Amino acid sequence: MNIGKDTRLLIGFGVALLVLLLRLFQIQVIDGSYKSDAANQAMYRKTIYPSRGIIYDRNGTILVGNKITYDLMVTPREIREPFDTALLAEILQVDTSFIKEKFRYYRKYRTRIGWQTQLMMKQIPSEVFLKFMESQYLFPGFNGVERTTRDYPINSGGNLLGYCSEVDDAFMAKHPGEYRAGDYYGKTGIEAAREKELRGEKGYNIFLRGSNNRIKDHYMDGAYDKEAVPGKDVVTTIDASLQNYGQRLMQGKVGAMVAIEPSTGEILTLVSSPCINVNALADFSAHYEEIASDPYRPMFNRAVASAYPPGSVFKLVNGLIGLQEGVLTPSTRYPCNKGYVYGKKKLGCHNHPSPLNMEQSIMMSCNGYYCYVFKSLLENKKYKNVSEGFDVWRDYVQSFGFGHKLGSDFPSERGGNVPTSTYYDRVYRKRWNSNTVISLSIGQGELGCTPLHIANLAATIANRGYYYIPHIVKASEGVEIDPKYYEKQYTKVSPENFEKIIPGMWRAVNAGPESGATAWVGEVKGLDICGKTGTAQNPHGADNSVFICFAPRDNPKIAVAVYVENGGWGATWAVPMASLLVEKYLTGEVTRPELEQRMMNANLMHKVKAVKVKK
Repeated sequence: MNIGKDTRLLIGFGVALLVLLLRLFQIQVIDGSYKSDAANQAMYRKTIYPSRGIIYDRNGTILVGNKITYDLMVTPREIREPFDTALLAEILQVDTSFIKEKFRYYRKYRTRIGWQTQLMMKQIPSEVFLKFMESQYLFPGFNGVERTTRDYPINSGGNLLGYCSEVDDAFMAKHPGEYRAGDYYGKTGIEAAREKELRGEKGYNIFLRGSNNRIKDHYMDGAYDKEAVPGKDVVTTIDASLQNYGQRLMQGKVGAMVAIEPSTGEILTLVSSPCINVNALADFSAHYEEIASDPYRPMFNRAVASAYPPGSVFKLVNGLIGLQEGVLTPSTRYPCNKGYVYGKKKLGCHNHPSPLNMEQSIMMSCNGYYCYVFKSLLENKKYKNVSEGFDVWRDYVQSFGFGHKLGSDFPSERGGNVPTSTYYDRVYRKRWNSNTVISLSIGQGELGCTPLHIANLAATIANRGYYYIPHIVKASEGVEIDPKYYEKQYTKVSPENFEKIIPGMWRAVNAGPESGATAWVGEVKGLDICGKTGTAQNPHGADNSVFICFAPRDNPKIAVAVYVENGGWGATWAVPMASLLVEKYLTGEVTRPELEQRMMNANLMHKVKAVKVKK
């Protein structure tokens, strides 16, 4: 069949039209990328940043609030060049080289950036931003975004509050789709632990662009805009006033101070010294180098992360285990002639009357007494050997929370160490006995625990045998806490045995100096403070000063641990500071102003071996 020339043209034209129609259908219906590109060029989306949740103390005092700052955003393709770089630099109070460097980057990556809006400057002060707004008409393509940054009304808890930081590529990779460049997140402390609740949800406004690419009206009269959702407020267990007071007491010392409410496990005070001043938290990046290079490591939270030897406060644990195992009674007497002799060695002790019963051993903090107790535990005839006796002892110790993380809601908590019989079998080739590890009897040797652990010990004794896992956030509207924080954690020691050691703790503080009591300097009439001193050996200098206590004796309201590196005797620094904190909390005032000033003015930093920071 012969097809005429005109017919062939019509067929060719029809095929071409069909191909064109199919292509248009693909572009407009099937492939949404072209729609998206067109929409992106026709519309501008302005992000609305939510205000971050406020952090309160237990009494409603604001620990962390918000203040308004501004970010300067720029859409490079909307800028009319050349523009007055010098004038913009003057308005923004920056050097012209800063602006020129930014635009060298924008030009270099022009294709990749496209119509995207870029962050040019962050956290511009209000007065600078208002000046820019007056001249904004001279700089098309530039606009400001209001956002909130953190504000700290009271210098309380820099280390425990933590700080916020701008997201980086690694963080965004771990949280795909949740964050974009320029966003902030909680990096440490409570800010990190409660990031999900505190961060809120971003919103946006959608604007139309005109033919000259200038931003005009709201798209569809704002029908597709989204309001930002503020972050949820977080209520902490911290007492802001007590926290601030503890920080002032610990100023000039290296160590930690922890206070717990025994009846709930709520942390009242968590001081790590030296601490981070809250004024540095709002713009932490500007202060990071200075803080990170400090040889006393203020970023390291000693209260929850430093594995110290507990020292003599650990004698209470060995005494309680001895009572439970039936190898010790309150009337049991042991000799101590300035120490405990084993073979050709001697574990020394200070001068005090001998022999002693259990109550006196606690009051006077006798080393020799607890060497005998520990020996009787490991060499108990009901166990087939010392290794088995040691394993039983270790199980008891772990039931007090030692040797593992307590499970608090603070992100940097560490577990410390309680050695195993397997460890000693390996080190001593299975040739060891109670005397080989006798230093464990007085809280030395391979034992390691955090100040949070020993504060929890004080709370456990206050409760006569159980504790609530220490925690720092209270349940509140929109913020839940793990049910485990409401559960009692029982030790393997019966409540009646706890009652037997408390008289010795009471006498240690309240029996007066003539009795040989080691903590008499901490007595406050009417408060019935019960405590135990500790002097922990330190291979890097003077001994560490340690003290734990609770008060009052019946129905205790507060349990405290103080740990001062290179502070010497427990009674020298730890006892008076802990008793001042207890008095302040229970009565609202201090009746010993001279002691208070001596503690606050003392500077022991020169005694501590600083860590050389690598540049």
